[in-house]
Amino acid sequence: MIIVMSTQATREEMDQVLERMAQEGLKPHISQGEERTVIGVIGHIYPELVDVFSAYSGVEEVIRVSKPFKQASREFKPLDTIVDVDGVKIGPGEELAIMAGPCAIETEDQLLRTAELVAELGARFLRGGAYKPRTSPYGFRGLGVDGLKLHAKARERTGLKVITEVMTPADVPLVAEYADILQIGARNMQNFNLLDEVGLIDKPVMLKRGMSATIEEWLLAAEYILNGGNRNVILCERGIRTFERYTRNTMDLSAIPMVKRLSHLPVIADPSHGTGKWYLIEPMAKASVAVGADGLIIEVHPSPDHALSDGPQSLTFENFRKLMEQIRHVASAVGRAVAPALVPA
Repeated sequence: MIIVMSTQATREEMDQVLERMAQEGLKPHISQGEERTVIGVIGHIYPELVDVFSAYSGVEEVIRVSKPFKQASREFKPLDTIVDVDGVKIGPGEELAIMAGPCAIETEDQLLRTAELVAELGARFLRGGAYKPRTSPYGFRGLGVDGLKLHAKARERTGLKVITEVMTPADVPLVAEYADILQIGARNMQNFNLLDEVGLIDKPVMLKRGMSATIEEWLLAAEYILNGGNRNVILCERGIRTFERYTRNTMDLSAIPMVKRLSHLPVIADPSHGTGKWYLIEPMAKASVAVGADGLIIEVHPSPDHALSDGPQSLTFENFRKLMEQIRHVASAVGRAVAPALVPA
């Protein structure tokens, strides 16, 4: 439910509405616009409450949210969410959030070389898995806490923020200690215990779309995190599984503008997983920016032929350099920008 206060509503009138909400065991989410204030109502809503709140002075309109994803919907929060990651902002109107790095952290040299390169070219976030969910139990599954420590070293050297995946509820406190953004991978999109846990922390969370998830299922997964109290949720379109075999996944570009119409949350595009082919990353990255993505997450490796994970969809340093040159042109054409080289403090 949404309570729209009139333009003439006083602070006292709004306080009366908030007091009644507290009596009903409801929580407010207040959006202060230029012309009016909108109060999103969180909790169990029984039908009679619409009439109850409509009767209060200063209330212009009470609206039932029609979408099953309440707090993620643009009905609930008309204004775009801007996620502030320790001074680096992600969302509409901001610089494109470029997240780049290896699929998996393998060695200190590999991570630091990659971090220095992507920082030089305009990335603001270093990606890299310390914990890796693998289809085969025999695949490289990451360095664990040693990988997290290497992330911290790379951040100290370059100034990049760190994004890395968390796989279990028990690991959330540890990963949150090292990461600036916690990533929920596609395989864990509906791991509801994990979603509940990251909903309780004070760190941004990037939620990847599940391999076969509908847009509604994806937004309902985000709802779990928002319902826990964590408002800093970023969505990531990374392709879905279809009958097509020439690409790893089918990159659903239409999902980006559709989700931005349905939801106030920022959206990142992942053309690396979306295609699985290094030579398709550039065209799909450019297309993602053109249709409104707020950033990109790209796999980059000093030697993709020797990568322990996802080599075929990783860019070489030179190919990442070429990609970033093209992205700057597309970003400029759609009124966005890419950050300049990051100079370590």
